[in-house]
Amino acid sequence: MKSSIAKRVLVAAAAGLISFSAVAQDKATSLDDLLSKVKQSKIAESKEHKQREDEFRRQKANQQSLLKKAKDTRTAEEQRSAELEKKYQEQEVAVDQKRQQLDERMGSLKELFGHMSSSAADLRANIGSSLVSAQYPGRTEFIDGLLAKMSTATKLPTIEEIERLWFEIQRETVESGKVVKFNATVIKPSGEKAEQEVVRVGNFNLVSNGKYLEMNNAYKMAELIRQPDAKFQGMAESLQASTSGFSAFGVDPTGPTGGSYLKAMINSPDLVERWHQGGIVGYIISAVGIFAMLLAIFRLIVLTGVGAKVNAQLRSATPNTNNPLGRVLAVAEENKGVDGETLELKMEEAVLKERPAIESGLNLLKIIAMVAPLLGLLGTVTGMIITFQAITIFGAGEPRAMAGGISSALITTVLGLIVAIPTVLMHTVVNGRAKRVLHILEEQSAGIVAENAERK
Repeated sequence: MKSSIAKRVLVAAAAGLISFSAVAQDKATSLDDLLSKVKQSKIAESKEHKQREDEFRRQKANQQSLLKKAKDTRTAEEQRSAELEKKYQEQEVAVDQKRQQLDERMGSLKELFGHMSSSAADLRANIGSSLVSAQYPGRTEFIDGLLAKMSTATKLPTIEEIERLWFEIQRETVESGKVVKFNATVIKPSGEKAEQEVVRVGNFNLVSNGKYLEMNNAYKMAELIRQPDAKFQGMAESLQASTSGFSAFGVDPTGPTGGSYLKAMINSPDLVERWHQGGIVGYIISAVGIFAMLLAIFRLIVLTGVGAKVNAQLRSATPNTNNPLGRVLAVAEENKGVDGETLELKMEEAVLKERPAIESGLNLLKIIAMVAPLLGLLGTVTGMIITFQAITIFGAGEPRAMAGGISSALITTVLGLIVAIPTVLMHTVVNGRAKRVLHILEEQSAGIVAENAERK
């Protein structure tokens, strides 16, 4: 009450200030005029105060009415809540009674429906990856609807649905052992769609026009981007062209589980692709290996020719300067009258002059044989660095991200050994030819020196 009176006093004071300011703004011409205007403002102010008080009384009465209405609504809702709670308890008891009655009437059928639900779930999983669905699409919709109905406590499958489930199980079993032909839409690797004849080999493979097919999750058939060897494609063409009897065919044994073996086999890289996996280090090793082979073959040809000329010189008494032995013998002919020590030095000098040309390329082949494995080790380290970077980015749970680095690491090691082993063998062969020629030169030189010593 005190707060209400205080509010009214404040309102009156504010109104007085407003009226006083209005009077001050309206300039008076005399004191009487000013007094008159003050009286007029007081009359207007009292009238305004009265209007405000009346408005306050009306709002107070309205608030009392709204409060009473809210209390009545709360009371009604509390009564309604009590009635609903009572009704809920009664219905809950009735539902329990109905459930007990349903269990009593179902008896052994409840166990039967449990087995049906399990069988339907297993069939749904098999149909999802079965190649039979390529020929008979739409079977999953029926199974999904039956599972949804049997998962509720208020619906039971009909006799027709039970018979349909039994039929689908039998059809899946029977069709898995058949080789049949049917027309369907096949997606080409280019993305084009073509209507063509498809051969289904049980639940193992789908082929069409000599090409192996795969089925995606939408039961669409598409040609594999990479096909097996031509031998297997030829078998597929023969199978599609045959009408009776037996025909050889390459079957994927993992077909019923998704054809993982066929995909892994056709996705395995060939020799060229494996070579490219070696990367830059692999290319360098290959170039070094090619150079080593060319050098070894060239030196082998040269030394074979030199050896043939040396053999011809051995059968001839006249020195011929077109071969190392002839040039060494020519030096002996030129120094017939010298003493034994001088002749020996001359002959050793002549043999030393021939040695670089005969042993040319041998050291380079030896170096390549030692460097090739080191280059392979370099590629291995580089590949492992790439692998660890992939593990850092993608984690250890993504094997495909690490496959590139591991392939590079292994392939470069293999390339290094492939280059080193033949290079060592070729170096041994070429070195043997060179040593044979040098042995003949040294043997003939020693013989000439010994013969000259005997003459002296």
